[in-house]
Amino acid sequence: MPDSNSKFSAAEQGLGYIFQPRLALLHALECPEDDLVFIERNDDVEFVEQDGKVSLGSLKHKAEGDRLTDLSTDFWKSVRIWLVNFKVTGRTASKARYQLFTTAEVSAGSFLVQFEDFVADGERRARDADAALATSKSELIGKITAELAEFDSDELADFYSRITIFSRTPRIDDIPGLVGRRLITVRKEFRQALFQRLEGWWIDLVIQTLTGQRSEPIKVQEIHDRLAMLADDYKVDSLPIEFNDKLPEGSIDATGDKRHFVEQLRALDLSTDRIRYAIIDYYRAFEQRSSWARANLLVSDEIERYEDKLVEEWGRYKALVCENITADSKDEACITAGRELYRWAEQSTGQLRIREKVAEQYVVRGTFHILANSTPAPRVHWHPRFLEKLAKALGVAA
Repeated sequence: MPDSNSKFSAAEQGLGYIFQPRLALLHALECPEDDLVFIERNDDVEFVEQDGKVSLGSLKHKAEGDRLTDLSTDFWKSVRIWLVNFKVTGRTASKARYQLFTTAEVSAGSFLVQFEDFVADGERRARDADAALATSKSELIGKITAELAEFDSDELADFYSRITIFSRTPRIDDIPGLVGRRLITVRKEFRQALFQRLEGWWIDLVIQTLTGQRSEPIKVQEIHDRLAMLADDYKVDSLPIEFNDKLPEGSIDATGDKRHFVEQLRALDLSTDRIRYAIIDYYRAFEQRSSWARANLLVSDEIERYEDKLVEEWGRYKALVCENITADSKDEACITAGRELYRWAEQSTGQLRIREKVAEQYVVRGTFHILANSTPAPRVHWHPRFLEKLAKALGVAA
């Protein structure tokens, strides 16, 4: 962990950057589906309602014990941003509201406590703000005072009446639990995993927006739709699918890989392309099963029972395709039978699912490869004489 006492520590700033999209996600889940979300447009986050009303939010994650006082820069820097928007959107004709979300607490004696009240007295706020600014000699406050002077008293009263401070906003590590309370259709022990997947998708969406890969605003409905889709993965007849586009790190060595399941495919004289896809399926299935196990999504012995099911079905089809293979059969006949058995496993086993709605093919194909890679002896094999060849290679009598 970083040393928060070091003068070089940027822990709080780092938390602040991560806090912004996380809090925006929490807030979005509370908004109507017709709302639009903009990230880093006119403020940290901006919500636009269907009738055109706009809420600009400044999001601040502060150190434990931080307090907002009359001249806190978090407030006045936000005011400066909001003034620009207020001016360009028509001043008193503007439809904008301005919100400061901060984990800090407003000091009891500060005039800023007025901004925590939804019933706003704009004239009083403007008068007290002017008095507070007059006590400062800082360059920043001086610039803000000059910018405020461009507005008449009615405009300032209107502007200040639009501001709300949400103090003691949930801290960054509290947000997953608050989102979890909105996931009541999902069993409690799975909510953390669901939040992580939702947040991963959300962060990717924010990055696309900030880098310009996505030009249109984010629809709140997109977030609700994604949440509903992810939540379906945690029902009793389904499991999350997370590796359908993942590849192993580094290069895939279809010609030099020495694992048993790969050697089995070479014994069938398969092309390097087919072997490469088999290595990918093995990787995806292995990583997926590990992910399910880490998230405690599997019931007792579920993987073992699934593997037993595949082994039995493999045995049935092997008995069929190898019915005419005898001790006198030539290797060409064995390769033909083995290829047919492997073709069946690749293309005709989609119905052999670990759960009814887990239809991704890499799960079953990859599990066959995991079984073919079992030690000390593979639980499934393709070439009818592969076990004999393996025994000879290991110097063990078949």
